Amino acid sequence: MNLHDWIDELCDVLDIEIEVDEALILDLARDAAHNVVRPAAPISTFLLGYAAGASGASVEQLEQLAARATTLAVNWERPAGAPDPDDVDDPIPDDSAVDHSTESADDL
Repeated sequence: MNLHDWIDELCDVLDIEIEVDEALILDLARDAAHNVVRPAAPISTFLLGYAAGASGASVEQLEQLAARATTLAVNWERPAGAPDPDDVDDPIPDDSAVDHSTESADDL
């Protein structure tokens, strides 16, 4: 069984009729996996399908959505495993000598 046969059978099981541009979907999955992180591939393609379905996108609109998602993935600046720049590892001052027992949440 090849990919096209799988897609036909899956569409039957899901009770949907749609022509699938396998290359478009696979290109987005590849770019998301290689430039973001591997699990971004299926999530990206799912979200592309969801966006297309929710907006009732035409084939041309689907291609535009895919191009926008691919551009985001290709230009992603944080390689897989890189820390989020918003997660700063600032040193925490040692205030163990300070008595906080009289403070309340309103003092914060």
